[in-house]
Amino acid sequence: MDIYPNITVFIQIVNFLFLLLVLNIVFYRPIRRILSRRSAEVRGLHKSIEDFREKSDQYIKSLAESYKGVRDEGFKEKDKLKKAGTEVEKEILKEAISSAEAKIGKARDEIDRSITGVRQSLEDELSIFSKELAEKILGRSV
Repeated sequence: MDIYPNITVFIQIVNFLFLLLVLNIVFYRPIRRILSRRSAEVRGLHKSIEDFREKSDQYIKSLAESYKGVRDEGFKEKDKLKKAGTEVEKEILKEAISSAEAKIGKARDEIDRSITGVRQSLEDELSIFSKELAEKILGRSV
């Protein structure tokens, strides 16, 4: 048996181990470092995303609460304006009623004056008419 083939196997094993060492130093370690950095960045980004989600949820809750508060305040303001409008409406109606009553009172006074004037003129004419009627019935002057 020849010893040389056995030495070549050892040389091949050493060569293979040397190649693994070189590949580990040149390729595998830098790639592992890059992958670990990327993994750390991804974890950091996931944490940031979760933080932003929590903040957005809190912001949405805050907006919902403020919207509810503003809405309630708006309803209160609407009720106040309604009440104020009702009061103004009552005042306007009171003024309109008093104005209408005043106009009706003036019209009644004017009608009463007209009736009095017409009565007076009818009474004046009645005496003349009755005198003429009596003259016609009697056939002579009275």
